[in-house]
Amino acid sequence: MKRISIIVPAHNEAETIVSLLQAVRAATGALSTAMFEVIVIDDGSTDATRSLLLAAPDLYDHLIVLDHQHGKGGAVLKGLQRATGDFVLFQDADLEYDPRDYAALIEPVIEHGAQVVIGSRLIAPRMTRVFYFWHKMGNRLITLAFNLLNNTTFTDIYSCYLLYQRSLVPVESIRTHSWEQHGEILSIAVGKAKVLYEVPVSYRGRSYAEGKKIRPSDIFRVFYVLVLTRLRRVLDQ
Repeated sequence: MKRISIIVPAHNEAETIVSLLQAVRAATGALSTAMFEVIVIDDGSTDATRSLLLAAPDLYDHLIVLDHQHGKGGAVLKGLQRATGDFVLFQDADLEYDPRDYAALIEPVIEHGAQVVIGSRLIAPRMTRVFYFWHKMGNRLITLAFNLLNNTTFTDIYSCYLLYQRSLVPVESIRTHSWEQHGEILSIAVGKAKVLYEVPVSYRGRSYAEGKKIRPSDIFRVFYVLVLTRLRRVLDQ
């Protein structure tokens, strides 16, 4: 039975963190096809996130508390250093992504030996909240660039839901610490994996007023890292 480490970075997510972790526990408890460890990283939160986490230790297996904000990528690295699973799955601390989709993400691993699975918001999801045209266009440009660089056919590479075999991406090989880290991890994993899958997932995106953090300008760093990581792979061959 596969063991999956769920990495949950959280910075000032007091409004959603408990509900999200309850949903994670419900989703993992309903699955008999894998075992799970839930690793939560409080990334220097200044609201009630930390106190809420400390008051609910039954909702996670490991809690990492950072005294100051490291950024999403820095928090993810701390979680990856603690992870022991055969696979890693990323979960944002808000409620944009629904843990009930874990079953769909895991199915290609169990049934087809997948080493990388992405949850796509663009291939017939059950539901998607409508928001921000330019975010969607930016995501499509990033995905197109990734596919051209890696000869793949993904539709949504910057979905939070990335499930990958942990041995494909040693922690020490990860060089980035911000939003572009997701693209770096995926690039490294795809360069080594033989079996790649994509499944539809639902998405309830937040507005900036509701706490959304990623900005359109982040796309430039993502492009840079995608190209640089692909170049490194070519040079290492």
